[in-house]
Amino acid sequence: MSDTRATERPATARTSERGAATRGALLDAAREIFITSGFAEAGVTDVVQRAGASVGSLYHHFSGKADLYLALFEDFQTRQTHRTKQAVQQARLSGEPDPMPLFLAGARAYLDGCLAERDLAALFLRGDGPPGFEVIMRDRLRQWARRNATLFENEDALVVVITGALAAVVQELTLSDDLEAASRMAEEALLIISRIRPH
Repeated sequence: MSDTRATERPATARTSERGAATRGALLDAAREIFITSGFAEAGVTDVVQRAGASVGSLYHHFSGKADLYLALFEDFQTRQTHRTKQAVQQARLSGEPDPMPLFLAGARAYLDGCLAERDLAALFLRGDGPPGFEVIMRDRLRQWARRNATLFENEDALVVVITGALAAVVQELTLSDDLEAASRMAEEALLIISRIRPH
């Protein structure tokens, strides 16, 4: 009799893979439901039906509808942070030392991410989120400003201005019905920002 234990994966590994797959399916379903119906109108039963999961499995992975929404937001922000860091690193590697072009490289990557995931980005900007989400958004904007401040030493006012301007561009690009016009406006806004010089 041969020993198959060496070739079999441990039960815990299979269980964790299954759990990760279920969690992913629930997030994918929540994304679709929230985008089409809005957060307020979406129901937990809609999400589990779309995911082909059970209500119990949803509550095993998430505390409820708001937790699903926040998980989608955090995942999106993680991807956006990765995109911007990668763009800034690439600009540095190409020999760019000036803070403004580095900021603009990151800004362009952030805007590209908003375009690539426009429906999801719009979901977070429409104001139809769980209670307290606007506080999370404000906190995230402050974190973003602090990251930008690392590029511009002792230029706090400049950081507030360019971060605020870029936040407005993100909103316009993401929520506009005319994507072509919004994209042109975004390019013009980046050009204007590029002309701002520190003291």
